[in-house]
Amino acid sequence: MSTATETHQRTGEDRTAARAPGNTARLLRRRWPAAALLVLALAPFSALPLPGLLDGPLGSPGSLQLLATCLLFGALATGYDLLLGRTGLLSFGHALYFAAGSYATNTLLLEAGLPFAVSALLGVCCGIVLALVLGSVSLRVTGIGFSMVTLAFAQAGSILVSRNPGGLTGGEEGRAAPAELLPSGLVGIENTANLYWLALAYLVLTLAVVHRAVNSPTGRVWEGIKENERRVEVLGLKPYGFKLTAFVLAGALAALGGLVHLLLTGGSTPQTTTSDFTLSLLVMVVLGGSGTRWGPMAGGILYTWADHRLGDLAGSGAVAELPAVLRVPLSQPLFLLGVLFVAVVHLLPGGLARLPSRLAAARRGPAGPETPAKSKSRKENGRP
Repeated sequence: MSTATETHQRTGEDRTAARAPGNTARLLRRRWPAAALLVLALAPFSALPLPGLLDGPLGSPGSLQLLATCLLFGALATGYDLLLGRTGLLSFGHALYFAAGSYATNTLLLEAGLPFAVSALLGVCCGIVLALVLGSVSLRVTGIGFSMVTLAFAQAGSILVSRNPGGLTGGEEGRAAPAELLPSGLVGIENTANLYWLALAYLVLTLAVVHRAVNSPTGRVWEGIKENERRVEVLGLKPYGFKLTAFVLAGALAALGGLVHLLLTGGSTPQTTTSDFTLSLLVMVVLGGSGTRWGPMAGGILYTWADHRLGDLAGSGAVAELPAVLRVPLSQPLFLLGVLFVAVVHLLPGGLARLPSRLAAARRGPAGPETPAKSKSRKENGRP
């Protein structure tokens, strides 16, 4: 048999193996993120109606604005999970760095009259420096003490913004961004698609940074700190520096998100400085699946979409015509969000990221004991 014939036979065997059901499923699991990204990137060109999910066609300005907000908070929840799910740090002050990116950029535009690019760069740097300073103080304590210190900083920041020192923050009304100083391609309803692509780019960047960081040697130390910080110390490593790195990286991503939020909403709002804002991020992460690759993103997108759509449902005429015993609870968006959250927590322990593995396990039926390798894969990827 000639070499060419053997090569042809091996090629045919490889193609047959690639068409096997198991190999096809693995191939789809590898390539679905690229397919999803392509679909999201082309959304502004689509007029597909999605009744119940969106008010108008997929590519309409209102739908793109909602989708951009969902992508923004999906990215923000992914960055927050660097602390909660990857390092085991429960911070109640993450909103502070998000607000810093927004307010610092807006203030530099309005008060200093700097160009947008310079203001944006300095605004994000302000968020990073703030995370470095407050993180270096907060991480001197651990456990519930760390959570309380971050909460105290968040409350101080929220009060400072609401007091409107020197007229810089706008108080409870917030402060609109000067449209004439923003990039012309990111202002106005006609440029909603550009803002949507900006939010999508922020999501992709956050996912890439988090994935690279988690799979680096530093990321493996974060995992060790989360499991047993004392053991990391015994190995001769100093957990404080690694935790501060995670804190500053998460703060930098949050500050960049604040800049994107400023462009999406056209201003800075005091609601982004409150501890309630951080609690929403916590709910997003738990809803999607803490410590997983895609879970926090899915939780942030679902929570943000539900927050907007359930608010419309609560104020609809259909709910207003219901009996009082149903109308009163259903007219409260927070009640509906709470019911959704409780249902997911009880029906899907581990969050939405565990759903594919649970469906696969249900199809396979009872399985044998899980190996450590399978357990680690399930934990990282939310799939079998």
